[in-house]
Amino acid sequence: MKSFFRYIACLVSTLAVLLHGMAQQAIPFASTPLTGNEDLSVKMVNGINDFLIQETKRRTLQRASRWKRDFSSAAAFDRSISKQRAELKTLLGVTDERIQPVLQIATRNDLAPYTIVEKEYTVSAVRWTVMNNLSAEGILIIPAKKVKARAMIIPDAGIEPEALAGMLKGADTGSASVLALAKSGVEILIPVLINRDYTYSGNPSLDLYTQQPHREWIYRQAYEIGRHIIGYELQKIFSGIDWLEKRNKEDGNNTLAVAGYGEGGMLALYAAALDSRITVSLVSGYFNAREQLWEEPIYRNVFGLLNTFGDAELAVMNWPRRLIIEHTTVSPVNHQNAGAAPGKIISPSLSTAEAEYRRAATIIPSQNGLNFITAGQQFFSAQAFAAFAKAMNVPFLPGKIYHSPAIQRSADWIKIPQRQERQVREMTECTQQELSVCERTRNRNFWQTLKGSPEEQAAIKEQQRERFRNVLGKMPAPSGPFNTKARVYQETAKWISYEITLDVFGPEVFAWGILTVPKDIRQGEKRPVVVCQHGLEGLPFDVVNTDSTQKNYSVYKGFATRLAERGYITFAPHNPYRGQDKFRVIQRKANPIGLTLFSVIISQHRRIVEWLQELSFADAEKIAFYGISYGGKTAMRVPAVVKGYCLSICSADFNEWVRKVATTEHSFGYVYTGEYDMPEWDLGHTFNYAEMAALIAPRPFMVERGYFDGVGADEWVSYEFGKVQRYYDLQGLDTLVAIEHFTGPHSINGKATFEFLDKHLKKPPGTNF
Repeated sequence: MKSFFRYIACLVSTLAVLLHGMAQQAIPFASTPLTGNEDLSVKMVNGINDFLIQETKRRTLQRASRWKRDFSSAAAFDRSISKQRAELKTLLGVTDERIQPVLQIATRNDLAPYTIVEKEYTVSAVRWTVMNNLSAEGILIIPAKKVKARAMIIPDAGIEPEALAGMLKGADTGSASVLALAKSGVEILIPVLINRDYTYSGNPSLDLYTQQPHREWIYRQAYEIGRHIIGYELQKIFSGIDWLEKRNKEDGNNTLAVAGYGEGGMLALYAAALDSRITVSLVSGYFNAREQLWEEPIYRNVFGLLNTFGDAELAVMNWPRRLIIEHTTVSPVNHQNAGAAPGKIISPSLSTAEAEYRRAATIIPSQNGLNFITAGQQFFSAQAFAAFAKAMNVPFLPGKIYHSPAIQRSADWIKIPQRQERQVREMTECTQQELSVCERTRNRNFWQTLKGSPEEQAAIKEQQRERFRNVLGKMPAPSGPFNTKARVYQETAKWISYEITLDVFGPEVFAWGILTVPKDIRQGEKRPVVVCQHGLEGLPFDVVNTDSTQKNYSVYKGFATRLAERGYITFAPHNPYRGQDKFRVIQRKANPIGLTLFSVIISQHRRIVEWLQELSFADAEKIAFYGISYGGKTAMRVPAVVKGYCLSICSADFNEWVRKVATTEHSFGYVYTGEYDMPEWDLGHTFNYAEMAALIAPRPFMVERGYFDGVGADEWVSYEFGKVQRYYDLQGLDTLVAIEHFTGPHSINGKATFEFLDKHLKKPPGTNF
């Protein structure tokens, strides 16, 4: 009996192998079997995450090749790193011109006026000008004795300036050192930072608020237009340095120092690296390795930072000036608010901070300019401030905090909340003003360059295309074998579909999708291909599904299958924007090394197009793209770069994109959503949707827009499309551009777009293909 069962099992196994072989023989292209039931969407996101971790390691190891430092003299050194300083300013958004600072003592017309005179110093609430539409606030401590040096002391985002002056009950941490410095003859300016509350993260005129920390609220708006909350706060610090420098010149001093803790430590490190006027700096509770930057709050995200700069490189930029690094604990931060980006701040690891310090010390010819102090739990420790004061040639006598009863006031008296609201609102207005004028830069740097004959414009466009690749984050072209894996997915009397995977960057980063092939393709015939792209949280199955009772049918309406029944070969690829925060981490990991989610997607589509072009039954010259929603975002970015796409249709997404991402004045703006992956560094000054469409030209381009699609306003769509229409018309390409407005929601309409595909992909009327 056992032998009989073994015989049956062997027969079943043999039959399965034969059937599988027959199925593989039915696949009309070279492939190996695609097996298993794992979720390929999850596998793709995980693979890209792993790839980006390795890419971060690879790129950080190449940092040394970006530097050619000359340590022969301070002047030679500054010249040798001028390019890196300019790069860092651009990455941080420190690009606006400051105005001559005017510092004013707060008056009764302000919400928080005070000047308190003590025996050894005077404390005043102050405000100073930074740029035409941005000012800074804080406190100024003027010693009673002759001023020997001047310094900016920058608190963490969770600490008010008054706490460092010992003016707030129960908030005296670190203030003993600050006040001892003032008593020793150091004039101190302490700015207020944008804090991590979310009280003012919204628009009162819309009665619309978010739970994003104030710092993220500013970050989201500013990032899209090449500005940054870090940059804005650095501008405030540099303006303060401008004012202190002028004071130094008036009384013959030459010492300008900066000290910061936590977020203030980050700003002090950046400020000292950028501004050689700063002679001494102290960084407390921040210095560390930055390869895990993606885990920190998103408002610390800096595009492309890690390609050139780690904290060690920033430290070296101080040479031969003095830098004191204080390793200490910080108050933990863990952002988990609804609609905000996840991120945490933890105390730097002593081992990694020391390793980063040693890395800096090995770069410079002498370690004399660097000092590493372990302070335990006390930031701005007496030990650190003693070294700080010594570097300024100022005596330091630490002691207990003492104020007369008059100075021990409460936060209510100082009215801190109103000051924070002023700072948040003002920075928002500054950002929104830049948003309103950044189009001028696009016009100058893009549209005004497109001149001359079609051949001359084609050459200019190649330069602009390369520029766009760099804006999105350029990756090398995929190479190596496709390693195609396939299996039959569905079959009807009219068509057969296959589930496909292709290697992009090894097996880790792959492309996956569903190829649908009409059965009436004749021997030797080559058919046009339409790549049909799903939207946010979608799957390839969604765009091929024709069952109206299934989820997402109302959005996609089975448009890939409908086009296949119309005679086209279709391919429905998967884009990795699925998994909510899990896929958004891709953007977080990619940004610090100068990449984006679309850096990966473009690489996948390059691979897809190359593979489709090699299919014996596909017309390599007629591979079109049609995407909806996030697929519409793909329709703007990918064909602008991947020239193998002969046509592009953007459905349910075309918009005045930059404005939609950064505006706070409209409820459908992305600043009000949980989609924190949307901002792409400085698209505002480089490429909006009209510019992307111009890179697609002279290939056909179309927009599909439902009147009841809430992604934007019809007026915005028409404004941006008007630029596209004008460009096509003036180039004599008026028959190659179109827009369809239909009475419907955020969905595929599949009428005028199908006709557009027929017009440009099929043979003349009266023939099929």
